[in-house]
Amino acid sequence: MSISNSNFNSSRFILTGFPGLEVHYPWLCIPFFSIYWLVFLGNCMVLHVIWTESNLHQPMFYFLAMLALTDLCMGFSTVPTVLGILLGFIQEISLDSCIAQSYFIHGLSFMESSVLLAMAFDRYIAICNPLRYSSILTNDKIMKIGVAILCRSSLLIPPVIIRLKFLNYCRPHILSHSFCLHQDLIRMACSDIRFNNVYGLALVISNLLLDAVLILISYVMILHTVLAIASWEERLKSLQTCVSHICAVLVFYIPIIGLTMVHRFGKHLPPLVHVLMGNTYILFPPMMNPIIYSIKTQQIRRRVQRLFSLKRA
Repeated sequence: MSISNSNFNSSRFILTGFPGLEVHYPWLCIPFFSIYWLVFLGNCMVLHVIWTESNLHQPMFYFLAMLALTDLCMGFSTVPTVLGILLGFIQEISLDSCIAQSYFIHGLSFMESSVLLAMAFDRYIAICNPLRYSSILTNDKIMKIGVAILCRSSLLIPPVIIRLKFLNYCRPHILSHSFCLHQDLIRMACSDIRFNNVYGLALVISNLLLDAVLILISYVMILHTVLAIASWEERLKSLQTCVSHICAVLVFYIPIIGLTMVHRFGKHLPPLVHVLMGNTYILFPPMMNPIIYSIKTQQIRRRVQRLFSLKRA
């Protein structure tokens, strides 16, 4: 696809669908629509179960509700452009819409990372200091943690996102994905982007990387406590309460690492690889988290089974 130099400074950007698969878009709509439906249905089901089941009104499940709400918003932030491309409704996006979508995608990623860190803290207290669990993680503390997560995710990003509005985009306006990312926009800018690069790197280090390190430290301490338990049965019982969270952490961080590696070292790779990695980063965690917690968390699994049995009756 070619773009004339006269269009380089326009305020519209071309979204990249699935290069080489354009003729199959009507068929690709089916799996992508199914994935978005699973994201919506799965996370709404988790929220409904936690809301209606009084014995799930506990810190662990409050954090799970935050995770489900974050995943739901992540799905909604990309569905207009991804399905819009596949259905042939849109091919371009305005700069303002692109900046707004970028803000929500990156903000929700930081929010998910923060929630996973809070869940790791919950597991650490539950296993390493069980007698003080209810006194440490009170409803008031959980509310403060939730507010802190929201502020951390939403208030640190605007400086780097707002500056995108004032950059001069003189390179071809072709995005690498079917949605907007900060690193994609600055790649097309001819202005001084040192602030965006430095501040963006600082955000990643102080949010995603720091959270990953703290989660790892929490599990080292959990493992140290569990190994001190004499009974193998009690050890397994303690570790089983962490399986769902460990899976959620892996489901979140592995696609991020993969997408980062592709952006950094995969410039020679076909555009389709970039698009697939981008969609995996956006859609895989919101789709998998409800499945993981429905299978691995006994209380959620029982309530979901009861919910479906009532519908069949």
